Amino acid sequence: MKFTFEIMIRNTIIFIAIAICLNSCSYINPEKETIPKYVLVIHGGAGTILKENLTPEKEQEYIAKLEEALLTGGDILNNGGTSLDAVTQTIMVLENSPLFNAGKGAVFTEEGINEMDASIMYGRTGGAGAVAGVRNIKNPILAARAVMENSDHVLLTGDGADEFAEDQGLEIVDSSYFYTPNRWKRYEKVKAKRNLEDEKHGTVGAVALDKYGDLAAGTSTGGMTYKMKGRVGDSPIIGAGTYADNNTCAVSATGHGEYFIRNVVAYDISALMKYTRVSIKEAANYVILGKLKKIGGSGGIIAVDKDGKFTMTFNTTGMYRGVITSDGLMEVKIFGE
Repeated sequence: MKFTFEIMIRNTIIFIAIAICLNSCSYINPEKETIPKYVLVIHGGAGTILKENLTPEKEQEYIAKLEEALLTGGDILNNGGTSLDAVTQTIMVLENSPLFNAGKGAVFTEEGINEMDASIMYGRTGGAGAVAGVRNIKNPILAARAVMENSDHVLLTGDGADEFAEDQGLEIVDSSYFYTPNRWKRYEKVKAKRNLEDEKHGTVGAVALDKYGDLAAGTSTGGMTYKMKGRVGDSPIIGAGTYADNNTCAVSATGHGEYFIRNVVAYDISALMKYTRVSIKEAANYVILGKLKKIGGSGGIIAVDKDGKFTMTFNTTGMYRGVITSDGLMEVKIFGE
């Protein structure tokens, strides 16, 4: 009888212990699970952007369009879309706005025409595509993506890029689509001076981390007002204006392209993280606020790393920029706060 009673007590203790373990496990596990996370960061160009030079109405226009772009990409990421799709659709919103120097708002070259550049890169595969000097593609970022996904090449230029885009079924528009009075007025002003001083770098770009841990970056621009025939900046150059690697970060740049090309700025930030293990902010500060500024290079970058940490770093008086995350953060800024 004693033996039976001891067995019953032992079995009861074991049962209680198992029940406690199961109960605690079911309570603890959800807290230990990795919550799907996404981040989208955008820019609309950097340069001499001062509050006193923007009317309250114009400032609100910029803020509203940046917020629209963030919500467009944020919805894609929130609904399980890829970073590549989020970057593409976000940049299209900015390309379709005359406020920014890309697509509809592209500036005029020395010849008085619009020539646009764009690039995109996917951190998961290392795939990249770009177009330069295109004149009739409504959304150059779509052409860049088509080069990446539907060709054996990385960069197509000029007429060849325009023809490729048309063959891909992308929307082709007459050059008059890109005409905006403000850009033409700026062109005539710069033409009279015959220089590019105080030029705003109105390039647009986006970087994203999706719920699957994949990074992507894209950049689109109309270049510099009154740029010489054939000039290409950093925006379509992989490693200079755009770069993405799932092992490190995704970067999109805006600034004086020649400096960004010579210093392979986007790749440099990624390489610093990879080889020295510094944070994304430390790498961006070193490149943008340090080495680039020392040699006279102006502009900025947006970047997000594989863990969702991000930075919006610039050495000018302002940069149109914004961020939205799965944690509920959404903010847009213009000036150098």
